[in-house]
Amino acid sequence: MVLIEAISVVIRVDSLLKVWKDDWDAFNKIVPNRTLCSDGELVRVGFMTPDDVQKFVERYLVPHGLVYLHNDQAVDIVIVDQNEGVMKECDWVEFSYIDVDIDSEEEQPVAGCRLVGGKESKLVTPSGWEYEKSLSYSNMFLPADKISKNLKFVRTEDGEDVYLNLKTGQEIYTGRVDSDLNPDSNSD
Repeated sequence: MVLIEAISVVIRVDSLLKVWKDDWDAFNKIVPNRTLCSDGELVRVGFMTPDDVQKFVERYLVPHGLVYLHNDQAVDIVIVDQNEGVMKECDWVEFSYIDVDIDSEEEQPVAGCRLVGGKESKLVTPSGWEYEKSLSYSNMFLPADKISKNLKFVRTEDGEDVYLNLKTGQEIYTGRVDSDLNPDSNSD
């Protein structure tokens, strides 16, 4: 079972190894951040924005031969939202919240995905992941439709988009894959 935080791109390991000809290192080189984790059956890469998800899928995965959708059904890749679950029809993943024991405190719910009929049930997280510093802990992930209602884009700083929370006046930082995906540049 792989961790699901923010918006996760989940890929079947068998499909990935087939198109990358068993070269895990070559695949790892295209991953633009440190959110990669795998349980040996699924691979997960996380993103904070739909734009970054789309770019990763369309520019890096599909050109290598992975198939995202066929007849609106996930084939090799599926997008999974931390709050909403699986975003397209997919008969090969199960999304659920599992309780994780964190440093002898009471168990905490964390979102995860596993391969249907798979053997892996233990949650796998990216290297260095800590619950107390995670989106699972802070629950600060907002879907795209709520960003436009609650947040105002202010600037891009050090590879992160900065938004102003219109209700609290607090600045919110969103990690981005590329700074050229500035949301302000999309407005006409």
